Parts: sequence; C-alpha cells; structure tokens
Amino acid sequence: MTYEIEIGRGKRGRQAYSLDDIAIVPSRRTRDPRDVSVSWQIDAYQFQTPVIGAPMDSVMSPSTAIMLGQLGGLGVLDLEGLWTRYEDPTPVLDEIATLEASETSPAATKRLQELYQSPIQPELITARLAEIRASGVTVAGSLTPQRTQEHYKTVLAAGVDIFVIRGTTVSAEHVSKSSEPLNLKQFIYELDVPVIVGGAAGYTPALHLMRTGAAGVLVGFGGGATTTTRRALGIHSPMASAISDVASARRDYMDESGGRYVHVIADGGMGSSGDIIKSIAMGADAVMLGSALARSAEAPGKGWHWGAEAHHPEQPRGERVKLNTVGPMEEVLFGPAHHANGTSNLIGALRRAMATTGYSDLKEFQRVEVVLSPLG
Repeated sequence: MTYEIEIGRGKRGRQAYSLDDIAIVPSRRTRDPRDVSVSWQIDAYQFQTPVIGAPMDSVMSPSTAIMLGQLGGLGVLDLEGLWTRYEDPTPVLDEIATLEASETSPAATKRLQELYQSPIQPELITARLAEIRASGVTVAGSLTPQRTQEHYKTVLAAGVDIFVIRGTTVSAEHVSKSSEPLNLKQFIYELDVPVIVGGAAGYTPALHLMRTGAAGVLVGFGGGATTTTRRALGIHSPMASAISDVASARRDYMDESGGRYVHVIADGGMGSSGDIIKSIAMGADAVMLGSALARSAEAPGKGWHWGAEAHHPEQPRGERVKLNTVGPMEEVLFGPAHHANGTSNLIGALRRAMATTGYSDLKEFQRVEVVLSPLG
C-alpha cells in the first residue's frame, strides 16, 4: 500500500524518509553485546562484519582493501580509478590532497578531470587484483556499466572472487541509440562469479536487477557525502524508504524465484554508526561505506573524500570533501572509540544497538521496530 500526497493541484507524490527521519525502538529483551553476531555471507563468501569498502580512490587502495579484508570486511577496488591508470598513483594522490581547499572549487574539479583522463591500463588491473589475492583475502573489483564490456575479461582472468557493477543508477533495461547496452541478464548468467550490481533506488528497478541473477543489489542514488546529484540533476532518493522498498522487492523475488535470496546492500549516506544501524534495521544485509572509512588514517585520500561523480568529464556532480581523520581503520571499525559522534567503533555500536533491542544476528535485527522521528 502506498500513500501519495498532493504537491499542488497537478502533481502527487509518495512521502519518502531519510535515515535521519527514523529511529529504532528497544524491545522487552536485551542481550550482552558479546553474544551478538554481525557476520554475513554472500554466495560462498562469509564475512565477520557487514562492511564493504566503497570502490572510491579516497577510500580503497590495494593495501586498504587487504586491511579491511583482514579485519573481517570486504574491500572493493575501483578498477577505473587511479590505481589502474598510474603505475604509482602516490604523487597523484598527494597532488589531489593539496588542491584548493574549497569543496566547490572549479579549478580543483578541472584538475581532477585532467588527472582521470589518463587511460586505464589492463595490466594494472591484473597487477592490483593479484596483489590483493596474494594476501589471502576475498578479492573484489568494481567497474561501471559503461566500462564492463571493455574490461570484464581482464578482471575475471585476474581471479576476482566478487564482481561489482556500480554506477550512480543502474537499470536492467538501459536504452541507447548510440551504443550497444550491457545486457545484464545475459552477462551475469555467463559469469562464474557472484555479481553485486546497483545502485537502485526503488522496488521496481531493484526487482528487475534481481531477475538478472545478481547475488546482491546496491541501494542508493546520490546519497553520499561527496555527491551533488540532487542539486545538479534534481534526483534524490531518501535512504530509509529506498532500503525498505528494495527489501520488499527481495521478499517478493524470493516468492517468485522459489526461494532465491538476493542480498540488499545499502550504499551511500551512512557517515555515522547510527546510519549504519538504521540501514540494517530497514532491511539491508550489509553496508557499503565511503566517508566512514575515508576517515581512517590509512585511507589513500589523506583526509579528503571524493567519488567518480566529482571528476565526470562532462557533468561533474560531486565534490571533494574534507574529512577529519578519526584514527586507524581498526579503531574506526572496532574501537576503542575516542569520539562521541558515531565516527569510530562502528561495529561496536552495531553490536550494542542489536543487544539493546534484544536481537542476536543481522537477519533478526531487520525485524526491529522503527518509528518516525524527524529531526526537523
């Protein structure tokens, strides 16, 4: 059942809610946080924490992907980023950190665009993924739909375990008169590795993505700290409602497919532990984190955070954002926390919230009671 409200005389719209608009409610039972499990599994790969590192150059390098994997999460390397364009991207990252400090600087945006014009080198894709594989952690790499046809064979030959197709928005029915669109259903069917695909921001597009055979669907559109999609394109999807809609699609697809479970992964707009907790409460199985991990001392962005939208060659719709460094990645995830604003000990906060509301694992916690509690 959907409820629409009038927006003037000629338009109606559905009310949607952000993560700031909701709160979880304790139940009659509490637990010891040490008895709570935050592990999850996608396909044959099990992880001790429901944290996926966003494929962004300010967040994931081969070394931080390895570090996150060793800490129980999954690091995803951007295979269209600086690490596959430059043999040694360290000087480039150093330059980006010294660009004009203003987040809206046209000069900084222009320089980002120039730095990302260097071509992607297939041999570097192979080398970076081999470096991650040599550490023994699960190997994951990301391409946009536009680049998938060109580079996926290189990615598979390098031995990727999980393949991520990630864009601002990804549909199962892309229409183009100028180029041959990626047929996701045929593409995923022919692969031998699990595929995570998205973003999707609603029930219908998510259901269509699930029907392609994807193992997981990313939920989000322009919700991250670096994006200005709402200002540039007028497009935005509040995350609480989006996650709930996609979780509903997952339930209906399970009935339709005879029990096939597709994982829902919240992607964007989760800068604090409270946002992570509420995303899982709304139905997410895991979260893909950008700014939260960009605050770690090891993050390659050196205190700055940006995504692919910031250096789009024609329509940039993102910003390079200055973040405060919280501490080592292990402290960001597991504490002990020295910040009271939800930017460190993210997993400890998740365990405590689950324990306070009486739930012992993530699937149970998706049933927690939530209420509308708008900050405004």
